[in-house]
Amino acid sequence: QRVVIQTRIKDGFSLRAIARELDCSPSTISYEVKRGTVLLYHGKQKRYKAQQGDKAYQIHRKNCGRKSDFLKKSDFIKYVNKHFCEDGWSLDVCANRCLALGEFSRDQVVCTRTLYNYVDQCLMGMRNSDLPEKLKRNTKIHRIRKNKKKLGRSIEERPKEINDRKEFGHWEC
Repeated sequence: QRVVIQTRIKDGFSLRAIARELDCSPSTISYEVKRGTVLLYHGKQKRYKAQQGDKAYQIHRKNCGRKSDFLKKSDFIKYVNKHFCEDGWSLDVCANRCLALGEFSRDQVVCTRTLYNYVDQCLMGMRNSDLPEKLKRNTKIHRIRKNKKKLGRSIEERPKEINDRKEFGHWEC
């Protein structure tokens, strides 16, 4: 679509005409033209380039979204790996003990649930089989509800004389 925008601008089409052709909002075309406009001939002329627009889009796309705490808090992750492997601490003990002893501040530590998520994603160099209690507990057991709501009498419980269909009002559709 960026190539179409580039050729239409070169041909002298308005932004609204280009938007009608591409079936999108004129403001979208305007933002795209702003994003992909480059200065040519020592800044004397502005021109839209599709390749420049795509490059700017990719840069913005890479910078958007929340960044993972795993890379920011690598010192804490090393601390957890060391004490988990050498001292046999659980992940919960690692997370809470370093706060209690003041070795890390609150913004340098991730919570216990996040540590277990990192283990599930294999980011910490350990697997679920390395955790002593996790494999023993099956949290996804399907339980059937005992007291399910009854919606009235079943059709199988009707009297035998209704099946004869002699009486008015007992015909079924």
